[in-house]
Amino acid sequence: MLRKPLLLAARSAKVRTVVERTPMTRAMVHRFVAGSTMEEALPAIEDLTRDRYVTLDFLGEDTADAAQAAATVTAYRDLLAALGEAGLGDRAEVSVKLSAVGQFLDRDGEKIALENAREIAEAAKAIGTTVTFDMEDHTTVDSTLGILRELREDFPSTGAVLQAYLRRTVADCRDLSGAGSRVRLCKGAYDEPASVAYRDKAEVDKAYVRALRVLMEGDGYPMVASHDPRMVAIAGSLAEANGRSADDYEYQMLYGIRDAEQVRLAAEGKRMRVYMPYGTEWYGYYMRRLAERPANVLFLARSLVTRN
Repeated sequence: MLRKPLLLAARSAKVRTVVERTPMTRAMVHRFVAGSTMEEALPAIEDLTRDRYVTLDFLGEDTADAAQAAATVTAYRDLLAALGEAGLGDRAEVSVKLSAVGQFLDRDGEKIALENAREIAEAAKAIGTTVTFDMEDHTTVDSTLGILRELREDFPSTGAVLQAYLRRTVADCRDLSGAGSRVRLCKGAYDEPASVAYRDKAEVDKAYVRALRVLMEGDGYPMVASHDPRMVAIAGSLAEANGRSADDYEYQMLYGIRDAEQVRLAAEGKRMRVYMPYGTEWYGYYMRRLAERPANVLFLARSLVTRN
């Protein structure tokens, strides 16, 4: 019941202003966001990479102009340089929203996004790591996968994110399950219409398992992005049934969620990667996390009432 209002609030400038000006909210934001700057995030990155891997997201979406997109590219290049200097190229990769690097600019958006993504991929390759393209709502899928195909001609390890609740995803998994392909499979975080997405939780779970089976049976590298204990267990069973070693797939969870489970999986020798966002543009990401975990809404509501 709360999911749709929260996702609508994620796009509301008025609600954003109230939330950003609420001091108590900041404490909760820090649970999900590693910091406002790279310098703030680096200690958390160094701490997590002692036993886990990370994928880093410089927060930003719906870029309005080419200069803003270029600034995002600079931020990623600086981040990758810092990771290289810290010797973390083998433990950390980056996640990029193509909308943050110009995908939907009015003029030549896809071309600009491809060129910008290429710059980031070159910087990642220089320190021995990779890039994964985040996926946004269903209207972005064809554009994102088209840019992915072009970039993979020069950077074949570039990863993709697919969302299991979309009805098209099993077919996309088949297309992306070839040798060398890296696919992060998540359930999906946007409020999608029933015409393109499963909306019932049980149906989404079944869709996730169907897509995961395709990836595990393929020749690529599945990245299992789920906090659901059932999905984690099923992924392990499918990996074993398909003869995959611990290095042939990985689990992924969000920064600040199920930390004890992350530690457990890493201790068992599983490859465990943490999706770690940072940056000042945290609002949309934060609201989507609330939509996924409505129990956190009570804390937010109390914060807003206290402020007002």
